[in-house]
Amino acid sequence: MIRFRKGESRGHANHGWLETYHTFSFADYQDPENMGFRSLRVINDDRVEPSEGFETHPHENMEIVTYVIEGEIEHRDSIGNEFILRAGDVQRMTAGTGVSHSEFNPSPEKPLHLIQVWILPEKNGLEPSYEQKRFYPEDKKNQLKLIVSPSGKNGSIKIHQDVQIYASVLPSSLTLKYENPSGRHAWIQLVKGRMNLNGRNMKCGDGAAVSEHEKLTFESVELSEFILFDLG
Repeated sequence: MIRFRKGESRGHANHGWLETYHTFSFADYQDPENMGFRSLRVINDDRVEPSEGFETHPHENMEIVTYVIEGEIEHRDSIGNEFILRAGDVQRMTAGTGVSHSEFNPSPEKPLHLIQVWILPEKNGLEPSYEQKRFYPEDKKNQLKLIVSPSGKNGSIKIHQDVQIYASVLPSSLTLKYENPSGRHAWIQLVKGRMNLNGRNMKCGDGAAVSEHEKLTFESVELSEFILFDLG
């Protein structure tokens, strides 16, 4: 079974410096029918204006994954990490027992577009940690590239939960197939372009939940990029 979530039906807020869309309930947007999906708790689609960003703030007991689509982000945290992430970079921060961080767009001219994901950890009280890696467009072209996994296999980033995250870039008029394993669940988030999922049109911002064994066919209408979460 596939349940589609249209991008325009998401929660939306425009703070001037930040325009954000919430797939699941977050902050002032509360929707009892969209509180998360399996261990997925947050998918925020954020656009940050030049020289703006999130001031230092705390988190705990959450796996936070940031996927940079366009622009740059400057990350600083209380466990000593200071990095610039660029388009194609993926970051995982284990908040665990507690960590504070800030995220800024360091460019004076270019906007920043990112997807931030919160995933419930396998257990609370983990030691805070951080990892990031770059995945080039050619790494994701015409395939599902594993970018996050529990074991860190095949060069992926390690996460403390039974989740595998794939990313794909499909040029126009390309088809990719995926079989959702029995007993597993999937969430698909389209972050660029337009494509058809099992014949159903999806545009940038749309999502889809897969809850049973399904054979999935992704057909790009134009250059498209999407993220697939394989969930226990």
